[in-house]
Amino acid sequence: MNRTFRAVAARLIWTAALAVLTASCASTGAVPHPFPVPGSHGSQTPPATTPTPPPGPETTPPPESPTPPASPTAPRSASKAVFDGYALVGTALSLRGAPYRNGGADPSGFDCSGFTQYVFRQYGIALPRDVREQYRFGKTVKPEELTAGDLVFFTTTEPGASHVAIAVGGDEFVHAPSSSGVVRVEHLSSTYWAPRFIGAKRVN
Repeated sequence: MNRTFRAVAARLIWTAALAVLTASCASTGAVPHPFPVPGSHGSQTPPATTPTPPPGPETTPPPESPTPPASPTAPRSASKAVFDGYALVGTALSLRGAPYRNGGADPSGFDCSGFTQYVFRQYGIALPRDVREQYRFGKTVKPEELTAGDLVFFTTTEPGASHVAIAVGGDEFVHAPSSSGVVRVEHLSSTYWAPRFIGAKRVN
């Protein structure tokens, strides 16, 4: 009796286990391997590795922009003239001997403010045409601080600024005086010009 009961119980347990295994296959669609399979060396077959797809266009990182080289100090604007007082004086001196002409503003003939306006224009600086207007232009300079290219002003024919010249350096200036009739160099310390000097301006 006991032997028969044990046989029946064993058959029921086996049937139940088989039902569980069958249900597992049906729910997952996988083939169960409750025991080692040939060639597995006692271990279950490892799960298949899904290959990583190559990156598509949308995942391809954009190419790196090349790092721009450090920019050097910005150069001067080409439209802005570089002022060189000594070069300007050289231009003024090259015009020595040009005749005086009232209202003249070119090498065929200059008056005093036409001469200064013409010379400065060669270096990209637009001076006003009138002596009094030129006297209001630029920055005031003390006589002891005069340098090449500064404008020097005198009172001659009327009160206030009525004559203008260009400082050469030291005690000299170049101008277009009516008295001598040509562009020439003279001295600030001369007995005629020293008492008539009223100021100087720097326009660069």
